Amino acid sequence: MRAPDSSALYDDEDDNNGVFLDESDIIDEVFVDSEVLPDADDSSESEGEEGGGGHFIHKFTAHARGLNPVACSPTVTDEVFVDESQSDIMHGVCTDTEDLPNADDDSEDGSCELCSVACSPTDATIVATGGRDERGFLWKIGQEEDQAYELHGHEDSVASLAFSYDGQLLASGSIDGIIKVWDVSGNLEGKKLEGPGEGIEWLRWHPRGHILLAGSKDSLIWMWNTDKSTLLNTFIGHSQSVTCGDFTPDGKIICTGSDDATLRVWNPKSGENIHVVRGHQYHSGGLTCLTINSTSTLALTGSIDGSVHIVNITTGRVVDNNALASHSNSIECVGFAPSVPWAAVGCLDKKLIIWDIEHLLLRGTCEHEDGVTCLAWLGASYVATGCMDGKVRLWDSRSGECVKTFEGHDDGIASLSVSAYGSYLVSASFDGTACVFEVENFR
Repeated sequence: MRAPDSSALYDDEDDNNGVFLDESDIIDEVFVDSEVLPDADDSSESEGEEGGGGHFIHKFTAHARGLNPVACSPTVTDEVFVDESQSDIMHGVCTDTEDLPNADDDSEDGSCELCSVACSPTDATIVATGGRDERGFLWKIGQEEDQAYELHGHEDSVASLAFSYDGQLLASGSIDGIIKVWDVSGNLEGKKLEGPGEGIEWLRWHPRGHILLAGSKDSLIWMWNTDKSTLLNTFIGHSQSVTCGDFTPDGKIICTGSDDATLRVWNPKSGENIHVVRGHQYHSGGLTCLTINSTSTLALTGSIDGSVHIVNITTGRVVDNNALASHSNSIECVGFAPSVPWAAVGCLDKKLIIWDIEHLLLRGTCEHEDGVTCLAWLGASYVATGCMDGKVRLWDSRSGECVKTFEGHDDGIASLSVSAYGSYLVSASFDGTACVFEVENFR
């Protein structure tokens, strides 16, 4: 659009006293109550609850807005409502009509909810998000959204995302059973992996190789060599959806949990089922989450029945003596601290509990205003939680106190991920957005 002639806006002779609007230019009057106007020094927006509030430094909204990250092109219509030759146009915005919602589009149906977020382990600015809009995006913190890369090819919710140990590859999995692997460092054309017949529950990479593990609703666990796009093994044994799983940190064992209320321990090479953990000393309901300690000796599992248990991976025995029975609702997340024998457990009963696993002692209970959905350790001293109230909180694992509350979402938190070097914490929300928070001082 041609820039307006500045001489039409300003009169050099009456620069200080000129009037640019008269009464005939007024379209409507809006009355403002001065009591609702913030003072210039009002800092109420930065004040949160316990520990003080904080705000995001970047917000990714491409899922919520339903926009394609491409350059927009102007659209020509037959009707003209303004005269371009007059001064009706204040600012031109080009819009792709394919991005505009229909008049009957129901934004309340949850179609833009985010399901997953993953941060690159090698580049602190690279993030991937997946949502119920059947789309995934690869984007950079601080970069314009039209420069984000869309992960094409999924036909249902992108519920799982994971970067390989070296940050070169990104895997995305969706509820339609599709898994694609993207070369982040080069050609971003995704390779589809064949196998699963039903939805993907989770994805995990081998800690030292391009070997990908996936749990599926078809009750199977699938493992591929992604460099060759070849299926290495299928692990058969669960009778229901495989809801959680991972390699041990040494890469020698696989642990998986299922809706069938069992934990299974596998040999990755042979596919042998080494142990099956179940029974009255274990969960009575389906498993929702698991985590493995840094020495590859213990698995901590949570269930929809509100129970938490510790399993010795070598022997297959439950070793907690029911000492962790402190919750009254579904366990949604568990996590071992990286360098001390502590673990955090988050539950829909509005509690995060931090345990001394070595001595089976409760270290602290962190009360929330709503259910806890996800957690992430920031080193050994702090743990972050995502909550159904839309807030992200940082807790001192030694004292159990909330030291920071981050705001920016209008709905519950679905997932959390910590960036490389612990610089940022990224939250994915049911409101369709992802927020980036600075956490460098909480490592």
